[in-house]
Amino acid sequence: MSKAPPSKPDGLTIRAVRIEDAAAITEMASLPGFRFGTLRLPHSRIEQTQAWISGMGNDATNLVAVLDGTVVGNAGLNRHGGRRSHAAGIGIGVHDHFTGRGIGRALMNELIDVADNWLNLRRLELNVYSDNAAAIALYESLGFRREGVYADYAFRDGAYVDSMAMARIRP
Repeated sequence: MSKAPPSKPDGLTIRAVRIEDAAAITEMASLPGFRFGTLRLPHSRIEQTQAWISGMGNDATNLVAVLDGTVVGNAGLNRHGGRRSHAAGIGIGVHDHFTGRGIGRALMNELIDVADNWLNLRRLELNVYSDNAAAIALYESLGFRREGVYADYAFRDGAYVDSMAMARIRP
């Protein structure tokens, strides 16, 4: 018997990314708050996003969250191969003007559902900047555990910052 799906914000739709989403994703990913939590550089070009969407392999699940016709988040799951085919990496971001509304949780729940119930993945992995308390709290509430810290992981806004490795292992 399947359990009831987790709730999501009213009017929110989560679907597979489309090439037509490239402009909206590029705009969203260029926002300061969104970019601050990623490895992205400022001033992304739409052609880069189009190439990313077009180049997705069969082992990738990439989603967008749409609210009232606006792309307000995106998330992806990239399955590893070979002896790590039981694992996948996750990336997620939410539009600056739509944080704190449950969109990140809805995207994560959708990726976890795909991983657990469709791909039979055992391990989901992600990296998060150590100063991103809201994201860490979300991930921990979904069963992710802290595994370690990468010191001076990335150069962001003029300084080196640490990143935390987190993973969720399905029993």
